Amino acid sequence: MLWALLGVPTLAGAAAFFIRQDNPRRALLLLAALAHAGLSASCWFVPAEPALGGYLELDAAGRLFLSITSALFLAAAAYAVGYLRGEGGVTGKEEEEGFLFDNAPEAVFTGCLLSFLATMTLAALSQHFGLLWVAVEATTLASAPLIHFHRHARSLEATWKYLLICSVGIALALLGNFFLAVAARDEHDLLMTARELASAAPRLDAQWLKASFILLLVGYGTKMGLAPLHTWLPDAHSEAPSVVSALLSGALLNCAFLALLRVHAVLAAAGLAEFSGNLLAGFGLLSMAVAAVFLLGQADFKRLLAYSSVEHMGILAFGAGLGVAGPAAMLHAVNHSAVKAALFLTAGNLIAAGHSKSTTEMRGLLRALPVSGMLWLAGFLAITGSPPFGPFLSELWILQGALAAG
Repeated sequence: MLWALLGVPTLAGAAAFFIRQDNPRRALLLLAALAHAGLSASCWFVPAEPALGGYLELDAAGRLFLSITSALFLAAAAYAVGYLRGEGGVTGKEEEEGFLFDNAPEAVFTGCLLSFLATMTLAALSQHFGLLWVAVEATTLASAPLIHFHRHARSLEATWKYLLICSVGIALALLGNFFLAVAARDEHDLLMTARELASAAPRLDAQWLKASFILLLVGYGTKMGLAPLHTWLPDAHSEAPSVVSALLSGALLNCAFLALLRVHAVLAAAGLAEFSGNLLAGFGLLSMAVAAVFLLGQADFKRLLAYSSVEHMGILAFGAGLGVAGPAAMLHAVNHSAVKAALFLTAGNLIAAGHSKSTTEMRGLLRALPVSGMLWLAGFLAITGSPPFGPFLSELWILQGALAAG
């Protein structure tokens, strides 16, 4: 089962680079998304056996985030078919066709989109901290060409900013993994998996565990969009196609959050939950404060949604750090992913109709596109925490946890 979850998007992504006709490539995208969604859904009913000697295993948190990723990708794939038809005449073909594989923008887009799904799936399945690091880094490499889809100066700048800042973060996370291994240096034959480290946590070196968590928090926090290393996120979300922005915000950020949850669980098992929880909550509060400042007066509504993602990642980190609000943070991750993905896809409709991302030009578009307008209004109310929408309930639950924790 786990190999199938990884194999479907990997093989389909590789095939997409070799298919030269647009319609078969789009059909492949939809079929792969449907197959992956079906496999992900079946994991709720049929237990998936661990693979690769325990390196790959689907636990409760992984299953939840895998389901979110798969569902969002299915919606994004369906949206992408129409999006690519509209963009085909704009981006066109490269002057020279690639040898063996097609290097047209759409071929690269489809292949990288499916590869992006494969890497996010690997992140959800990875129990080994080294493999998890590889998966998170691979999501960066797979998604960077998607941000540069339109191939203009702004998208190129956003892509390089994304690559450089996230690479710095992932390098710090790698150092954090080394420190984690040093903390377990006296435990012979101990695999660097979340389960085995948690079971051996009371015997691990506490100081090295603390140092490891700090580096992993900064490293994966960069990829999650936590302040102050969130600066790649507004540019990437703004310049990427809306269908990519939906996956970046709704699925990719969760992969980094899952990595932090795994290492936080190890420290909690070692009796260091207060240390790691306080750091998570502190970064969460900082992210919420920074996002609130930049949200004010934001004229580009895709950047507005991006800074909203920074805020909500802060809420997730804050909830996870409290401990008692952990389940509420998981619920909020589901709510944020669903609402933010819907908002970015709706934004794509508005941009296609008005050829602008300015909030000042939204009024006429909402009248011209009543369905998209209603979806945008409902999504905006939901993402700002208005009742009775899901984010309001999960934020209220987190607030109750904060009050209970004192």
